[in-house]
Amino acid sequence: MPGWVEGDPVGNRLFLDLPGPFLLERGGSLPGVRVAYEAWGVLDADGGNAVLVEHALTGDSHAVGPAGPGHPTPGWWNGLIGPGLALDTDRFFVVCANVLGGCQGTTGPSSAAPDDGRWGSRFPEVTVGDQVRVEAALADALGVRRWACIVGGSMGGMRALEWAVALPDRVATLFFLASGAVATADQIGTQTTQQTAIRADPRWAGGDYPLDEPPVDGLGIARRIAHLTYRSAFELGERFGASVQDDGRFAVASYLDHHADKLARRFDAGSYVVLTEAMNTWDIGRGRGGTAAALARATARVVVAGIDTDRLYPPALQQEVAELLGVPLQVIESPYGHDGFLIEVAAVGSLLRALLEESS
Repeated sequence: MPGWVEGDPVGNRLFLDLPGPFLLERGGSLPGVRVAYEAWGVLDADGGNAVLVEHALTGDSHAVGPAGPGHPTPGWWNGLIGPGLALDTDRFFVVCANVLGGCQGTTGPSSAAPDDGRWGSRFPEVTVGDQVRVEAALADALGVRRWACIVGGSMGGMRALEWAVALPDRVATLFFLASGAVATADQIGTQTTQQTAIRADPRWAGGDYPLDEPPVDGLGIARRIAHLTYRSAFELGERFGASVQDDGRFAVASYLDHHADKLARRFDAGSYVVLTEAMNTWDIGRGRGGTAAALARATARVVVAGIDTDRLYPPALQQEVAELLGVPLQVIESPYGHDGFLIEVAAVGSLLRALLEESS
C-alpha cells in the first residue's frame, strides 16, 4: 500500500494532532491536522538550538536513519545530520516533519476524514503558506520560539523561504538550496503533465481509488517524467548512452522503470497531485507586492546555493534570490543535475557548517 496509513509500523515517527478548524489560503478548511515528524538531539531550555529540515516532493520526515519497519527507504539526507556532522545533533535539536498533504503520517488525501472514509478527492487545495503555518504550530508545540536555522532544497526550499518571509522573527539563519522564488512556466508545464498522467490512469477514479488498488501506472509515468528533470543530460549520457539491455529495453528506460516502480510502492498518487499543485502555485511575492518586496521582509542570515547542472531549478533562479537578499550565490558543481542537492552531501554540508559557525 503506498504511503503510511494508520496501523502500519510507526518507525521513528512522532505525531502531533493540531485542533481545527485549520483555514486554508485558497479557501476551505480542515477540521484538524495530524503532523508526523522526527527529531534528533535535545532542545535547549531556551528553545534556541532548533533546526528545521524541509523535505522535497517525495521526501518525508525520515531525513536520516536506515530503512526498516515503517521506513521503506533510508534517510534521504544521511551524512548531514548526526553527531559531529554539519547538523551536529550534539549541538542542535533537528526536526523534520512530513508536509501537509503528504502521505507519510501527516494529514493528506490518503488520511482518514471525519466521516471515517478517506479524504481522497475531497482533500482541499493547499499552498506552501498553509504548509508553513502547520509547521509553525508544530514549532509552538515543541517549544521552539525561533529556529537557529531552516534548511531546505527544491520544494523544501520553498517552505524555508516562506518561513523567512512570513515569520522573519522566528528564523535566525536560512539555507536556501536548488529552488526558486516563484514557479516557472517550465516547472508548471512539467508538473501539470505529471498530474495528467496520473489522472489518465483508469484506476485514478477521480481521486477516490481504493488504497490497495492505486493508479500505479499513472504515478509511474509521472515519476519517469520527473526523474528526467532531476538528472542532467550529461549524467544520463555517460551512464547509459543508447545502450540496450539483454531484455531489449534501452538501459535508460530500464533505469526510469526502476524509479517509477520504487516510488509507486511507497508514495500516494493523491499526495503527488496535491503537492505538485502546491508547487505550481508557489509565489513568494503573492499578496506581498512582488518578489523583491517579499524578500525585503527577511532578516535571517542567508546562504543561497544552486547546482550548476540543474535543469529543473537552474542557478539563474537562485541568483535572483541571492541578489535580492544581498548575498553571493554559492554554486555546487555536480554532474547529477537537480538531484545534486541530495547527492553532494559533503559540499552541502560544508556550506551549511560555515553558515552555522558564522552565526554562533
